[in-house]
Amino acid sequence: MRKFILPLLFLFLFILESLFVEFLPAKIFGFERIFVPHFLFTSLLFLTIFVGKKQGIIYTAIFGLLFDIVYVEIIGIYFFLYPFISYLIYKLLQVWQANLITAFLASLIGISLLEIGVYEMNFLIHVTDLDFMGFINLRFYPTLLLNAAITLIAAYPLKWLFEKHSEAMRAE
Repeated sequence: MRKFILPLLFLFLFILESLFVEFLPAKIFGFERIFVPHFLFTSLLFLTIFVGKKQGIIYTAIFGLLFDIVYVEIIGIYFFLYPFISYLIYKLLQVWQANLITAFLASLIGISLLEIGVYEMNFLIHVTDLDFMGFINLRFYPTLLLNAAITLIAAYPLKWLFEKHSEAMRAE
């Protein structure tokens, strides 16, 4: 049964992201902004940080491909960016000590890299014609604020879950 906890958690977060977008009002606080939840990616980064590189990259590749298949017109953007950023965060936290604060900051760095990477890829292949400053104001800042708030709430439970999972893996 323990083997299915992580895949079910990630599948739940995958579905929750689309539901969150569906029910989020277009105008929040009187401004029309784009809030993109990255609950799944944040959890995958926490997995990479607190469990290990191997499991983190495997899960990010699987869910990056799933994200591409379900939501994106071009297969490969998330399939490449999820594991790549996960690996960069893993390397970054070999320099920093892995704790809640550094995991929080690393997840925000990861989300920033993901958002900029997806924007640049879409701009490069002419899916969007939004200039960079427009992207920063319309999507980047609101996305970082939303994900920072959610990460603050979920950081401790995720850390606890992944540390328990890591201990159970070592005991096997």
